Amino acid sequence: MARWWWVCGLLSLLAVAAAAAAAEGNADPLIRLPTQRGHDAAAAPTPAPAPAPSPSTSPSPSAAAAAAAAAGEGGTRWAVLVAGSSGFGNYRHQADVCHAYQILKRGGVKEENIVVFMYDDIAKSSLNPRPGVIINNPKGQDVYAGVPKDYTGDQVTAKNFFAVLMGYKTAVTGGSKKVINSKPEDHIFIYYSDHGGPGVLGMPNMPYLYAGDFIKVLKEKHASKGYSKMVIYIEACESGSVFEGLMPEDLNIYVTTASDAKENSWGAYCPGSKPPPPAEYTTCLGDVYSVSWMEDSETHNLMKETIKDQYDVVKKRTSSSDNGNKGSHVMEYGDKTFKDEKLFLYQGFDPANANITNRLLLPSLEGAINQRDADLLFMWKRYEQLNEGSEEKLRVLREIKETVVHRKHLDSSIDFIGKLVFGFENGPSVLEAPRNPGQPLVDDWDCLKRMVRVFESQCGSLTQYGMKHMRAFANICNNGISEAEMKEASIRACGGYNLAKWSPLALGHSA
Repeated sequence: MARWWWVCGLLSLLAVAAAAAAAEGNADPLIRLPTQRGHDAAAAPTPAPAPAPSPSTSPSPSAAAAAAAAAGEGGTRWAVLVAGSSGFGNYRHQADVCHAYQILKRGGVKEENIVVFMYDDIAKSSLNPRPGVIINNPKGQDVYAGVPKDYTGDQVTAKNFFAVLMGYKTAVTGGSKKVINSKPEDHIFIYYSDHGGPGVLGMPNMPYLYAGDFIKVLKEKHASKGYSKMVIYIEACESGSVFEGLMPEDLNIYVTTASDAKENSWGAYCPGSKPPPPAEYTTCLGDVYSVSWMEDSETHNLMKETIKDQYDVVKKRTSSSDNGNKGSHVMEYGDKTFKDEKLFLYQGFDPANANITNRLLLPSLEGAINQRDADLLFMWKRYEQLNEGSEEKLRVLREIKETVVHRKHLDSSIDFIGKLVFGFENGPSVLEAPRNPGQPLVDDWDCLKRMVRVFESQCGSLTQYGMKHMRAFANICNNGISEAEMKEASIRACGGYNLAKWSPLALGHSA
């Protein structure tokens, strides 16, 4: 089996210049935030009867009493779980979210209070070696069974996510219409797993979720007195940048992210890693940060474990992946004054864990894969498995070539735009310069979106890989470059490039 570093070397040789004219599309409307005017807060749907536990899993009287006590504290628990990607190469994001649902459900969080966003194209994919089943651990059980299909396919959008969080049922497009109809005494848990970039989180349907919009919605939710406390876990590259310099400390919201504002997050249980997925899997089963918090929750009594306890465990396991060679710095933002609260207030309490008293050490995750390269790893493993000379093998090879070529095009085009706008010597350093700690990525989020749209209209879709260049667009705005200057530079950099399958007219604009 080929070593991954050798594969990357081979793939880099495939990059060649493509030629054709770039076409500029008409601008789509920007994200419009929901407002209270015209949108009603919906009541939660009537819950389905819960199945009776089997004798083998029935809690002891003491555990049952503890569960009853847990259910009576902290108002109602609500949760929003978001897998922001699609495609079998991104298997891990939907696996993460399905696993999170099972933990909350076992913890007694009512199904009608858990809203799930996932594209739902993994379990029944022809590429799935276990049809109808999703696993999040090499030895794990099916986590897909019973997961509600609240928002799937083209319903998984930033607009729907914001409307659901705000409780605006009439603002939701499609789906179950389930929303977070929370009250002042309630607790909310948000878990988001996907690709990310500076200031953005991915969505399978354009546009992406931008940090400026997210923070506005969180402020609006707080102003509406729609919760007592909120905890947010974010799995994505550069996820810290979504909150850095933006997240207030007075909203009663505590946030942890898989990485800081400038680094990648990592896939776990990937082909070639330790431990690897079952041999028939060609894709990563989970993400390091995500499986770390979930495996910790599954092996501890959440009526005793605090938010801080879990943060410390996840931080250590995520940063020490592969002996520190591969890993990220788990961060925290917002209100840190209630970190001593017990996790059951947000994730519920599984009676089966009532008698666990000692903290278990989780195994290290070695050979983690950079999230941005996980799709290429998946395509290459699939290519290796196909029959030599088959049409499918040739098709996958073409897909690998096209993907690498477009990646190279994005990197070189943005680099060239920097040189055109800021000068040959200064261009690259200006585009890549991080702002000081405590400062947001960009001062004008609408400017950032405009620059992204201008670039994509001339140079093609950023894709989940190109999200890493959001800092460049932010710095173009922060340095006062006009939209006209950006358009002229984009035309010069990308003139003659064949947009073809990468056209935003087909894929949608990222902003």
